[in-house]
Amino acid sequence: MTIRILIADDETLVRSGIRLIIESQSDLEVVGEAPDGAQAALMARELKPQVVLMDVQMPIADGVEATRRILRSGVPHVRVLMLTTFDRDEYLYNAMHAGASGFLLKSAPPEQLVNAIRVVAAGDALLAPAITRRLIEDFVKRPPPGSRAPDELENLTQRETEVLQHIAEGLSNAEIAEQLFLSEGTIKTHVNHILTKLGLRDRVQAVVLAYESGLVRPGHKPEPPA
Repeated sequence: MTIRILIADDETLVRSGIRLIIESQSDLEVVGEAPDGAQAALMARELKPQVVLMDVQMPIADGVEATRRILRSGVPHVRVLMLTTFDRDEYLYNAMHAGASGFLLKSAPPEQLVNAIRVVAAGDALLAPAITRRLIEDFVKRPPPGSRAPDELENLTQRETEVLQHIAEGLSNAEIAEQLFLSEGTIKTHVNHILTKLGLRDRVQAVVLAYESGLVRPGHKPEPPA
């Protein structure tokens, strides 16, 4: 199955370079290019890509606003992968809040870009977990003492809560399975239940919720099972 991709970047050379990389893969197809965030939002509604490669800083509407418009417009099954020059970009946390499924440095090698597109299109893994976690820890503040976790978290089973904590630490399904002595298939089922119960699009939003609710503290590592 071919993955349809929209490239949004205000630099023509960057768009051309990304297109060349994508078109070298038989399962990837570029369906359009947008020079700014406003055009990206319009083209996404028209072309219905599965993945939008979104530059963070663009004219007219930046990548965060464009992401918000795209995901609110009802384009089916679309995922946004943010592209940035710096791994500490202040826009990225806001992009995750807007619904972006992950981010990648523009300096990443071609094979990493290709893999990232496939990962985000599948929606079954958190992209660049260590960088994502560090970014969230920089921007998320712990709730004040005595604040309660969102009511939705109370609907999770003890095991699902434990899995959510590990997701927030950036672990893959295989790594969580190893930590909890369960099969990878069982972990995947737990992850799907978590996302459904919490009304989340993907693992990135699960990470944000886990930190913002205080379920996981910045710098905290879950204890290994006894």
